[in-house]
Amino acid sequence: MNEDEVDLTQFPPPRRTQPASLYLISPQDVGGGFPNRLKAALEGGPVAAFQMRVKDKNEHELARLAEPLQRICADHDCAFIVNDSMALAKRLGADGVHLGQSDGDPREARALLGPAAQIGRTCHDSRHLAMEAGEAGCDYVAFGAFYETTTKPSNYRPKPELLSWWASLFEIPCVAIGGITPDNVRPLLDAGADFIAVCQAVWGKDDPGAAVARFNEVFALK
Repeated sequence: MNEDEVDLTQFPPPRRTQPASLYLISPQDVGGGFPNRLKAALEGGPVAAFQMRVKDKNEHELARLAEPLQRICADHDCAFIVNDSMALAKRLGADGVHLGQSDGDPREARALLGPAAQIGRTCHDSRHLAMEAGEAGCDYVAFGAFYETTTKPSNYRPKPELLSWWASLFEIPCVAIGGITPDNVRPLLDAGADFIAVCQAVWGKDDPGAAVARFNEVFALK
């Protein structure tokens, strides 16, 4: 049995002292009318962070697309996070960067972006990767996908108990991601997720503000 194959049920869910927060992941298309949809979403209630995750575009185009989104986030007290690229985060003066396992060393991101930057790390279903991220100075770790998702298909399927294990032992916040909706989020909240990352559950709706409001209603329930 390796260190990622232990009985996590021995770690009880932590006592939550405040509601979890929403962490929005962008769709691939953030041009056109998307800035208005982002504004509507952020007006639906508190959102801790918005991550711009757009693939297959060069840095100049990404910077152009980011400008109105970053301004809207600033106006709504929502952290603007760049996916993958430390260089783009530096160029934009973004609030932080989210790094996959192949996107570089968090220590390098810290040196480039400074002490105030929010640096997150994808850890899939791995205790080992999460502990490495913590040791590297990350501000949060992300586990998932907890449910089936078409946004970013994943073969990883952590159990909610992984969140309880992390929250019981470490102060660094954890993010749950992957196919999460207001109808299936409760086990993740109860297990100790600090942030709930969603994409289609908000952007796939006609009214993104109402979708955000619905999540916040569930978060507020005891």
